Amino acid sequence: MRIKKIFIFCTLKMRSHKGMRPHDVVILLKIVAKGKEAWFMKEIAYELGISSSEISESLNRSVFAGLLASDKKRLMKKAFLDFLLFGFRYVFPQQPGRLVLGMPTSHSASPLINHIQSNELYVWPYIHGKVRGQLIQPLHPNVPQACQKDAKLYELLSLSDSLRVGRARERNLAEEYLRGFIS
Repeated sequence: MRIKKIFIFCTLKMRSHKGMRPHDVVILLKIVAKGKEAWFMKEIAYELGISSSEISESLNRSVFAGLLASDKKRLMKKAFLDFLLFGFRYVFPQQPGRLVLGMPTSHSASPLINHIQSNELYVWPYIHGKVRGQLIQPLHPNVPQACQKDAKLYELLSLSDSLRVGRARERNLAEEYLRGFIS
């Protein structure tokens, strides 16, 4: 009888993990952008335009996935980098879409714009955008606004889009930059 009670208790206490969501990557990249600077969930929520409860749930998913330490403050850098480099484009695939006005991303934004010359421009749809290019859906609808306020986050998200939609050369360059930012 006691074993049955323990089993039921343990079963109730175990969290279920229903998989990562695209905005989990945005939140983890925001933590990378913060560097050694102390941060709070409320601050991240405000800066990204994502509710505090969603930030909390996202951090819990990231801990469960092994991308964030159990203290919810330390990024598991190697695991996160491995996820970005080897699984990201398969978990959150993207194909360039129709022409829209927006904010440049992938090889059309810094830092890759300095290395890749292309007639194809990729953009996140953005009401205040001034560049016409092929639509790339951002990982969260508030990504363009958040990137307007944080240049490092903008670079990280643009590089991650290069992993999702880029050709081999773009992905290789993005990998080099991401290793420098995250390692």
